[in-house]
Amino acid sequence: MGKAKVAKKVLDSYTVKGTQRVVKAGDCVLMRAQDSDKPPYVARIEKIEADSRSNVKVRVRWYYRPEESMGGRRQFHGAKELFLSDHYDIQSADTIEGKCTVHTFKNYTRLESVGTDDYFCRFEYKASTGGFTPDRVAVYCKCEMPYNPDDLMVQCESCKDWFHPTCMNVTAEQVKKMEQFYCPDCSSQLGDKKSRNTHKSSPQDESKPEPKRRKR
Repeated sequence: MGKAKVAKKVLDSYTVKGTQRVVKAGDCVLMRAQDSDKPPYVARIEKIEADSRSNVKVRVRWYYRPEESMGGRRQFHGAKELFLSDHYDIQSADTIEGKCTVHTFKNYTRLESVGTDDYFCRFEYKASTGGFTPDRVAVYCKCEMPYNPDDLMVQCESCKDWFHPTCMNVTAEQVKKMEQFYCPDCSSQLGDKKSRNTHKSSPQDESKPEPKRRKR
């Protein structure tokens, strides 16, 4: 004779053990890793359920860090970047350490300051194949790398493309003091050998021509 199924009740919320923080379906949370030396995992709660014995389980959709993906971490990946995966799981609610916020890439670049629990996501990741959506991203600078929000970039006043100061052989300190910037190509066309620079916040905040695109 098979075991009787334990009745489950869907909960609207759950109070994180040892805290007063309340989490609900749709919230992003930090979940304790089995290895204490590793940072907590990040997941999005899909459903919260309790059985008749008051055991609370959460159905989650995992976020992957770049180093956890098949391709590994690359130069353009931000320190707080995550990939929303197609990997779902059932976990004990006791493993939840607290809430966090996973911003859209655009909103993240507009934060005045980034907190410990702030992350961003611009790709969905298929764990079984290592594929990404979207599979093409805009690239900038002469190095043709996607935008990393951790890296300072400066916009050319003429072509409106964005460049890394290091790729232009100038320091970040020099860039911050500049009033106008023309990339080498535009500077050559203008015949201006004494170009000075304007620093704008990031490629996400400015209108720009259609950028070059390549596969992720």
